[in-house]
Amino acid sequence: MKSAVKDEPIIVLDACSLIAFFNDEPGAGIVLRALQEVARIEIAAINLLEIAYDAVKRTGDSNSASRIMEAISAMPVQICWNLDAGLIESAAGFKATFRISLADSVALALATKYSAPLMTCDHHEFDVVEKTGKARFLWIR
Repeated sequence: MKSAVKDEPIIVLDACSLIAFFNDEPGAGIVLRALQEVARIEIAAINLLEIAYDAVKRTGDSNSASRIMEAISAMPVQICWNLDAGLIESAAGFKATFRISLADSVALALATKYSAPLMTCDHHEFDVVEKTGKARFLWIR
Protein backbone atom coordinates (compact mmCIF):
# COMPACT_ATOMS: atom_id res chain seq x y z
CA MET A 1 0.00 0.00 0.00
CA LYS A 2 1.16 3.49 -0.76
CA SER A 3 0.09 4.98 2.58
CA ALA A 4 -0.41 3.59 6.03
CA VAL A 5 -3.87 2.25 6.68
CA LYS A 6 -4.12 4.12 9.96
CA ASP A 7 -3.71 7.43 8.10
CA GLU A 8 -7.05 6.88 6.35
CA PRO A 9 -10.05 8.33 8.23
CA ILE A 10 -12.45 6.08 6.29
CA ILE A 11 -12.11 3.15 3.94
CA VAL A 12 -14.61 1.09 2.00
CA LEU A 13 -14.21 -2.66 1.71
CA ASP A 14 -15.21 -4.76 -1.23
CA ALA A 15 -16.14 -8.41 -0.87
CA CYS A 16 -12.76 -9.89 -1.78
CA SER A 17 -11.04 -8.08 1.09
CA LEU A 18 -13.28 -9.67 3.74
CA ILE A 19 -13.27 -13.02 1.94
CA ALA A 20 -9.46 -12.94 2.14
CA PHE A 21 -9.71 -12.06 5.83
CA PHE A 22 -12.16 -14.83 6.71
CA ASN A 23 -10.25 -17.46 4.73
CA ASP A 24 -6.80 -16.35 5.96
CA GLU A 25 -5.67 -15.72 2.41
CA PRO A 26 -2.78 -13.46 1.41
CA GLY A 27 -3.68 -9.91 2.41
CA ALA A 28 -5.69 -10.95 5.47
CA GLY A 29 -3.19 -9.19 7.75
CA ILE A 30 -3.69 -5.90 5.92
CA VAL A 31 -7.45 -6.21 6.38
CA LEU A 32 -6.94 -7.01 10.08
CA ARG A 33 -4.75 -3.92 10.48
CA ALA A 34 -7.46 -1.79 8.88
CA LEU A 35 -10.09 -3.25 11.21
CA GLN A 36 -7.89 -2.34 14.16
CA GLU A 37 -6.67 1.08 13.04
CA VAL A 38 -9.18 2.81 10.78
CA ALA A 39 -11.81 4.95 12.49
CA ARG A 40 -14.59 4.24 10.00
CA ILE A 41 -14.99 1.26 7.69
CA GLU A 42 -17.94 0.89 5.32
CA ILE A 43 -19.19 -1.92 3.12
CA ALA A 44 -22.19 -2.01 0.79
CA ALA A 45 -24.88 -4.59 1.51
CA ILE A 46 -24.53 -6.09 -1.96
CA ASN A 47 -20.92 -6.93 -1.11
CA LEU A 48 -22.18 -8.79 1.96
CA LEU A 49 -24.22 -10.96 -0.39
CA GLU A 50 -21.02 -11.84 -2.26
CA ILE A 51 -19.31 -12.77 1.02
CA ALA A 52 -22.27 -14.87 2.18
CA TYR A 53 -22.43 -16.57 -1.21
CA ASP A 54 -18.72 -17.38 -1.03
CA ALA A 55 -19.15 -18.90 2.43
CA VAL A 56 -22.04 -21.10 1.31
CA LYS A 57 -20.21 -22.13 -1.86
CA ARG A 58 -17.05 -23.04 0.07
CA THR A 59 -18.79 -25.03 2.80
CA GLY A 60 -21.87 -26.37 1.04
CA ASP A 61 -23.83 -25.31 4.14
CA SER A 62 -26.56 -22.68 3.74
CA ASN A 63 -26.17 -21.78 7.42
CA SER A 64 -22.73 -20.41 6.58
CA ALA A 65 -24.43 -17.25 5.32
CA SER A 66 -25.93 -16.44 8.71
CA ARG A 67 -22.67 -17.29 10.50
CA ILE A 68 -20.69 -14.97 8.26
CA MET A 69 -23.26 -12.20 8.74
CA GLU A 70 -22.99 -12.61 12.52
CA ALA A 71 -19.21 -12.39 12.29
CA ILE A 72 -19.38 -9.22 10.19
CA SER A 73 -21.94 -7.63 12.54
CA ALA A 74 -19.45 -8.12 15.40
CA MET A 75 -16.75 -6.23 13.45
CA PRO A 76 -16.20 -2.47 13.42
CA VAL A 77 -17.77 -2.26 9.96
CA GLN A 78 -20.72 -0.05 9.06
CA ILE A 79 -23.06 -1.56 6.48
CA CYS A 80 -24.55 0.69 3.83
CA TRP A 81 -28.00 -0.89 3.46
CA ASN A 82 -29.51 1.80 1.23
CA LEU A 83 -28.87 2.64 -2.38
CA ASP A 84 -29.87 6.27 -2.73
CA ALA A 85 -30.25 7.97 -6.10
CA GLY A 86 -26.73 9.38 -6.06
CA LEU A 87 -25.17 6.02 -5.28
CA ILE A 88 -27.22 4.33 -8.01
CA GLU A 89 -26.23 6.96 -10.59
CA SER A 90 -22.57 6.71 -9.66
CA ALA A 91 -22.57 2.89 -9.68
CA ALA A 92 -24.36 2.82 -13.04
CA GLY A 93 -21.77 5.16 -14.48
CA PHE A 94 -18.88 3.01 -13.22
CA LYS A 95 -20.52 -0.16 -14.52
CA ALA A 96 -21.19 1.31 -17.95
CA THR A 97 -17.78 2.96 -18.29
CA PHE A 98 -15.56 0.19 -16.95
CA ARG A 99 -17.74 -2.89 -17.49
CA ILE A 100 -17.12 -4.08 -13.92
CA SER A 101 -19.47 -6.28 -11.91
CA LEU A 102 -22.58 -4.76 -10.41
CA ALA A 103 -21.41 -5.34 -6.83
CA ASP A 104 -17.99 -3.86 -7.55
CA SER A 105 -19.59 -0.82 -9.16
CA VAL A 106 -21.59 -0.24 -5.96
CA ALA A 107 -18.48 -0.63 -3.79
CA LEU A 108 -16.65 1.84 -6.00
CA ALA A 109 -19.55 4.30 -5.90
CA LEU A 110 -19.64 4.09 -2.10
CA ALA A 111 -15.89 4.74 -1.89
CA THR A 112 -16.10 7.76 -4.18
CA LYS A 113 -19.11 9.08 -2.26
CA TYR A 114 -16.88 9.32 0.82
CA SER A 115 -13.70 10.23 -1.11
CA ALA A 116 -12.29 7.10 0.48
CA PRO A 117 -10.04 4.40 -0.88
CA LEU A 118 -11.52 1.02 -1.75
CA MET A 119 -9.72 -1.87 -0.07
CA THR A 120 -9.58 -4.75 -2.51
CA CYS A 121 -7.47 -7.40 -4.18
CA ASP A 122 -9.54 -7.44 -7.35
CA HIS A 123 -7.02 -6.18 -9.89
CA HIS A 124 -9.01 -7.78 -12.72
CA GLU A 125 -11.91 -5.40 -12.07
CA PHE A 126 -10.18 -2.28 -10.78
CA ASP A 127 -6.78 -1.83 -12.46
CA VAL A 128 -8.45 -0.09 -15.39
CA VAL A 129 -10.27 2.25 -12.98
CA GLU A 130 -7.10 3.05 -11.05
CA LYS A 131 -5.31 4.05 -14.24
CA THR A 132 -7.89 6.80 -14.81
CA GLY A 133 -7.40 8.32 -11.36
CA LYS A 134 -11.18 8.32 -10.76
CA ALA A 135 -10.77 6.37 -7.50
CA ARG A 136 -8.18 5.42 -4.90
CA PHE A 137 -7.41 1.84 -3.92
CA LEU A 138 -5.74 0.09 -1.02
CA TRP A 139 -4.50 -3.17 -2.47
CA ILE A 140 -4.23 -6.09 -0.07
CA ARG A 141 -2.16 -8.09 -2.57
